Amino acid sequence: MNSTTVRRVTVLGTGVIGTSIALALRRAGIHVALSDQDIGSLATAECMGAGIALMPDDPPADLVVIATPPSTVVSVLRDAQARGLGAVYTDVASTKARISADAELAGCDLTSYVPGHPMAGRELSGPHAAHADLFAGRPWALCPHPATSPEAVRVVAEMVAVCGGAARILAPDAHDRVVAAVSHAPHLVSAALAARFAGADATTLSLVGRGLQDTTRIATGAPGLWCDILEQNAESVATVLDAVVRDLTEAASALRRSDRARSGALADLLTRGNRGREHIVAA
Repeated sequence: MNSTTVRRVTVLGTGVIGTSIALALRRAGIHVALSDQDIGSLATAECMGAGIALMPDDPPADLVVIATPPSTVVSVLRDAQARGLGAVYTDVASTKARISADAELAGCDLTSYVPGHPMAGRELSGPHAAHADLFAGRPWALCPHPATSPEAVRVVAEMVAVCGGAARILAPDAHDRVVAAVSHAPHLVSAALAARFAGADATTLSLVGRGLQDTTRIATGAPGLWCDILEQNAESVATVLDAVVRDLTEAASALRRSDRARSGALADLLTRGNRGREHIVAA
């Protein structure tokens, strides 16, 4: 049974992240109300036991979780606050700086809003892909505005803990630089590699192994959602891609040379790759 002070949560958006949060909260005995413009997605989440549909006469929640695409978060937040849906608000979008700035410009109540981002997800989308353990042991970035109240941060951190996540406080700009490196740019790199096989013939595909499958796994993300994410964090992602492109351009140039410098240039990249992989695995 739930022993936290968060007893009622409203989740706006029943995609994979919103539904996974709802399932984790329901498992802890917390009352969850769900809302989504997609009636089919909402019905699926309800059937999965993630909660019940939000009703107009429902009392305000202790916490409202906005699980909608990044470009919609501010408008959803402003509407939810105007309707008095809850005491504290958070979101789960994977970009933070632009959303925080736009929320301030839109006149949202920043004292009760804690921008958030669980560092967990799946290449699949929709409520069917959700599960209650999605956030177990995973970091969950919280990027409060200077005006955000400590109580609001405490409430959201409590919800994160119930979901099995580990709250990490970051400034919005720092968050966006980090996720550009660890999530957003890797997605584009994976997509660029997978795109080489969009028109591949049967002979080529018959020789595909686990290495290529693993490297391109995340390229299956929904293009519409990912365009939204990337546009929200464009400059940080472009900076990471520039560095990757420089490495690959140098590697291509080295491969076209016939002198001894070719091996040295390739060995340098491969050695740095080994070292980077060790750091990733050890993290």
